[in-house]
Amino acid sequence: MAGRIAKPFIEKLLARVDIVDVIGQAVTLKKAGRDFQGLCPFHNEKTPSFTVSPEKQFYHCFGCGVHGSSIGFLMNHGGLSFGDAVQELASRSGLEIEYEGGIEVPRQDFAPLYAMLTDAQRLYARQLREHPARARAVDYLKHRGLTGEIAKRFGIGYAPNGWDTVLTALGTSPERQALLQQAGLVIEREGGGYYDRFRDRIIFPINDRRGRCIAFGGRIIDAGEPKYLNSPESGVFHKRRELYGLDLVIKHAAKATRIIIVEGYMDVVALAQHGIMNAVATLGTATTQEHLEQLFRVVSDLVFCFDGDAAGKRASWRALETALPVMQDGRRVSFLFLPDQHDPDSLVRTAGPAPFQDPSRYVDLSELLFERLATQTDLHSLEGRARLVALAKPLVQQVPAGTFRQLLAARVAELAQARVDLEHQPTRTGQVARRRALPQNRGRNVRPNVDKAIALLVHDPSLVRAAEDFPALDVTADPKLAVLVALLELLRVNPALTSGALLEQLRDTPLMATVEEILTVPLTLPRELWAAEFTGALDKLLELARRNYFGKLVTNEGAKPSELPSAVRDRLQRGLPPRDK
Repeated sequence: MAGRIAKPFIEKLLARVDIVDVIGQAVTLKKAGRDFQGLCPFHNEKTPSFTVSPEKQFYHCFGCGVHGSSIGFLMNHGGLSFGDAVQELASRSGLEIEYEGGIEVPRQDFAPLYAMLTDAQRLYARQLREHPARARAVDYLKHRGLTGEIAKRFGIGYAPNGWDTVLTALGTSPERQALLQQAGLVIEREGGGYYDRFRDRIIFPINDRRGRCIAFGGRIIDAGEPKYLNSPESGVFHKRRELYGLDLVIKHAAKATRIIIVEGYMDVVALAQHGIMNAVATLGTATTQEHLEQLFRVVSDLVFCFDGDAAGKRASWRALETALPVMQDGRRVSFLFLPDQHDPDSLVRTAGPAPFQDPSRYVDLSELLFERLATQTDLHSLEGRARLVALAKPLVQQVPAGTFRQLLAARVAELAQARVDLEHQPTRTGQVARRRALPQNRGRNVRPNVDKAIALLVHDPSLVRAAEDFPALDVTADPKLAVLVALLELLRVNPALTSGALLEQLRDTPLMATVEEILTVPLTLPRELWAAEFTGALDKLLELARRNYFGKLVTNEGAKPSELPSAVRDRLQRGLPPRDK
């Protein structure tokens, strides 16, 4: 079983790589004091607000709030998975990845397979230019409105109507023939030997997020079945994870504000021919949550494009159900329904790019959700409104906790004309009493100081030295205070962590969502004030805790001071252990 990458190795890796070199390959950076600045690659801007700190091994945009380590940059800008990003940096640094428990995870070397697929892509492209029968393929592409320039951009090629074009050109040894079979380019004959999989087809190379060819799609030129034929899955091609055209979208990520999801690679190419460079397509499968998570690393706005017929409506509902569990706050999913008898390819050739670029034509996920539910209920009757709640509840509960989920629940309550509880949280009298007993302005006073302390600590982990005697506060009433205390404990154990290494320590932990949310707000304080502001925020939190500690503990379960443990009584008598000055 494969082990998890060891966190100490992540620290060692981030200490070895130079984040300026990593980001400098994609962003023009200029020295600005101790840091480097450039135009943010994640949003359009004219004045640089994107800062890279070699000292902290951390990047941060004061415009859009994006931030992270070298690993995070390769994931967010390059579209890599966490494992791929670590592998990429480890390869650059000459390090072997270390796993938890010393587990050695064998890694198959796919370099020969990638090389063979690249050779095949070049061969197919050359056939489109040079093969005696290329005229049929060229005429087909011209009939579909494609130019040579767009064909070259997508690496489109031609597989001649023969049984051994690829086999003869590339299968020059038994080892290479085995690679061709592994890549899905040839099929083994029952009696021995091989023959080409793709014959007399337009060939569309399928690239991964890094632009490496991993498979092919073939479209038949004349009538025949199957109309479209994809490579089988291989060690480098898993169709449920890949999206056609995503590599080109990532390449132009700074210009993309949304991504349009269509059904076929011909749709992607046709849209690109008309200047729409932000379309991707699934590869013979329905869109998966893994697809959506990949896309949300590039943009926060996705548009599903479906035919306007009954089949398109059904497909849109399946896409909606897939999207619900990944609808974190700040993300948007919409739907574009095409006129009857049109697909994206035919519509863009008929009407141009305008129908795809007009937001007024988009139907938001929430609108489609309630429109669909309304058709299944009678909101004029009590029974119908009760049915609405029953239908909506399991759907809304799939949405991650946050503002969007709260708004969906509020809309259900509005339509049902009733109070609706979608949280699966039983209400107890004690809970209500505790809420009433807590000071009403407590959250308003605490959160700005907590947010400030967390933001400063992430930007400068060395500030933990100023909090050595900060006590272990009761954090049950404030999740953000719990995050702050957890960060302090983590940094006390690992005081040498840089900002980038700290974020990687937090990855895949419950703390990360809160930290990400706080870091989206720009930190505008001058660096020379960070230490004073940090200790000031801690002092305010401590003073507020002193004022509320006694009342909170007594109210918590209705306990009397005499019934509390001796250690707690001691704290009550002193209000709260004061910080040593």
